[in-house]
Amino acid sequence: MIRPSRFYPNPETAADNAFQSRGDFSVDALSAAARNEFDNAVQTLRDAGVKVHVFEDTVEPEKPDAVFPNNWISTYHDGRVALFPMYSELRRRERRHDIIEGLRKSYKITEVIDYSGFEKKGCCLEGTGSLVLDHLKKVAYVSLSNRSNPSVVRRFADDFHYEPVTFTSTDSVGRPIYHTNVMMCVGTDFAVVGLDLIPNESERRKVRERLEAGGRQIIELTPEQVANFAANAIELCNSSGGQKLLVLSTRALSILQPDQLTILMSFVRLVPVTIPTIELGGGSARCMIATIHLPAL
Repeated sequence: MIRPSRFYPNPETAADNAFQSRGDFSVDALSAAARNEFDNAVQTLRDAGVKVHVFEDTVEPEKPDAVFPNNWISTYHDGRVALFPMYSELRRRERRHDIIEGLRKSYKITEVIDYSGFEKKGCCLEGTGSLVLDHLKKVAYVSLSNRSNPSVVRRFADDFHYEPVTFTSTDSVGRPIYHTNVMMCVGTDFAVVGLDLIPNESERRKVRERLEAGGRQIIELTPEQVANFAANAIELCNSSGGQKLLVLSTRALSILQPDQLTILMSFVRLVPVTIPTIELGGGSARCMIATIHLPAL
């Protein structure tokens, strides 16, 4: 997780991120509030038994979205690390090799695969924002948008041996959903997904059938629940590996219905974090967490 230095809604991403807030804000006040929310979220995770590595954002160059590292880096059980091509030029500054070197102190890294060269072709794939990965069944779910280019999806799927399941999801006015992880979350035993946001019936059926074939119980979300980050959650394990946790924001928790919560709590312990300022940037709890799957030294 990256502790933010300067935080504010990124003007370069506002046009296609309907989850992002607009308006006049004091950057100093936003940054201070975001750091406070971040620190509290880290403590909540640690109290739940999650091992958290915190890296400080660098002051220069300025990176308003640095608190969302899952878009530029992901890690894998075989020791590989992937670096991803980003849509916003401001966000391309977030890729930091010193963080990779920091991880090497605790984990085995066998190879770094850098896809950032695709930016020169105007092709992006924003990490596990674009890719919702079923690590157990090796399936990559991708809602296509200008942040999730099919040619980069194919390259990633070939390199990491994932089956790509691509589709298009749209908001209430027909705009493509910018990241897959704001409309679906795949856990070990369940999937939280806004199927109604997939307008094409064949694609909607394909996603449902593939999730069910993977043994997931589907919890369907309404567009309103998706708009309140109910899908932007992530399943983690505590340090002992004995308890599954679902990390989500208090805003997301508040929009879920009792029957949905009952199903979720049959599989995981819910761990809510309060991050209203950070959510102004268009991401929520899942976006703040770049999970470490690397083998420990």
